[in-house]
Amino acid sequence: MRNYSNTIFLILIIFLSIAIGFLFGSNFEKPVSKKYGNSSINKLNKLITYLSEDYVDKINTDSLVSVVIEDIVDELDPHSVYIPAVQSKSIAESMQGNFYGIGVQFRILQDTVSVTRVLEDGPSEKAGLLAGDRILIADKDTLYQKKLTSEQIVSRLKGNSTTPVHLTIYRRKLDSIIEFDIVRGPVPLPSINASYMINNNTGYIKINRFTQTTYLEFKKNILSLINQEMGNLVLDLRGNPGGYLLPAKQIADDFLAANKPIVIVEANNGKREKTISSANGIFEKGNLFILVDEDSASASEVIAGAIQDNDRGLIIGRRTFGKGLVQQQMPLGLGDQIRLTTARYFTPTGRSIQRPYDSSSRKDYYAEIHNRYKTGEMQNPNNIPLNDSLIFTTPQGRKVYGGGGITPDIYISSEVDEDEIWIKNIISSNIFDLFVFLELDKNSKNYNFDSAAKFFNEELPNKDEFISSFKRFSKEYSLPIKVDNKFESTILNSIKAHIALQLFNENIFYRIINQTDPFVNRAILETKK
Repeated sequence: MRNYSNTIFLILIIFLSIAIGFLFGSNFEKPVSKKYGNSSINKLNKLITYLSEDYVDKINTDSLVSVVIEDIVDELDPHSVYIPAVQSKSIAESMQGNFYGIGVQFRILQDTVSVTRVLEDGPSEKAGLLAGDRILIADKDTLYQKKLTSEQIVSRLKGNSTTPVHLTIYRRKLDSIIEFDIVRGPVPLPSINASYMINNNTGYIKINRFTQTTYLEFKKNILSLINQEMGNLVLDLRGNPGGYLLPAKQIADDFLAANKPIVIVEANNGKREKTISSANGIFEKGNLFILVDEDSASASEVIAGAIQDNDRGLIIGRRTFGKGLVQQQMPLGLGDQIRLTTARYFTPTGRSIQRPYDSSSRKDYYAEIHNRYKTGEMQNPNNIPLNDSLIFTTPQGRKVYGGGGITPDIYISSEVDEDEIWIKNIISSNIFDLFVFLELDKNSKNYNFDSAAKFFNEELPNKDEFISSFKRFSKEYSLPIKVDNKFESTILNSIKAHIALQLFNENIFYRIINQTDPFVNRAILETKK
């Protein structure tokens, strides 16, 4: 179990260095600078020219330049990152809020492309594709039994907007071949996963990142909840790594009365710019609860800091990531980008929540989150490291701390039992999603979940069969967990949620999963005080 855990941890370190804690300023991409007079730059240019034209052996100078750039960036702060062209496009799509294609998620099973989810409002949903469909042929190009990679399949399915693709589908539930003509188009990548009323007066919104479309999504959803007579709002920013600064400021503005400080940004020349709230915010007076955890970073921390420092609402959860740096993404040519830290930000009371870092060890910097388990912080807030020299005071006299994330007003302890940790990780992973897909696929003719509302309100059928299947699945995939009575209700609730995700939408998924979520339940409890 430990080897498996360490492997996952090392993968997370690599992923987090790119995915978490980015905060873009006013421009996602900055124009190329025209200042080429620097002597150090001239030295590098000459060196590459010599290597290209005079070196005794032929070398790939493009590859060499990439290595040099990576080495230079590694000497900077842990949030400055070199982004090769192969990654730039997917990051740009994620931040603009959509991509062009047919709109499906898939996995390759037995050399066949199996649709695991049809994305809402995409071309495939409109055409009638369903989860479980096998894509056999795309434009006379056979996709099965060819050992194609996911990237190769994506290249065949994605394409320019308004271009057609003819698909041949096998639908197992009907045991039939179906032909589809689909016109590729924009597929939304919403930054809001869920928005619904928990009860008669409490609404819930979950934001997964801050993109170009986030504020428009937020405004639409919160107005809908207000029209349903929402008096309390639970804003879930757990696992949100950040993104654009502007939508974070706009959302904070909607929560605050006029003339309240939201965030202070300090440029590399020392000049500070303070953002102040405007009048007529959408939700200035209702009760507000912000959910955060150790993976809430950057723009998420801007909102949490603004709410906490203005005594506007309660922060519930665990200490946030601790990132107070602002980046600009700049082109390097040939599609390569650099995400460079260009400023620092401070919360309204003036505190920096940036964790200390040493440019010599990015691995140690990102490992700090993992180490919170070792220090006992994840189980007990008394173990949170607090610096008495970084105490700040809110308008109502509450003490808040700088130097390493936002410490919540109400702490939610993490799991202590190792089996509980593994159950949580597996439920949120693709492994559990695979289990649900295989179960639905194997018994497709036995299930007829045709109504999301009915599915949500009724108990999951065939509970014993699902538990037995999950035990067999856990054994087959050597999952280091015990499937016993202690975890049956958690597993069944998660099975139901993942069925909803694959057959309906994320909103139903979160409505189900949040019924047993300790963060959400604590927020509901606070609304009753």
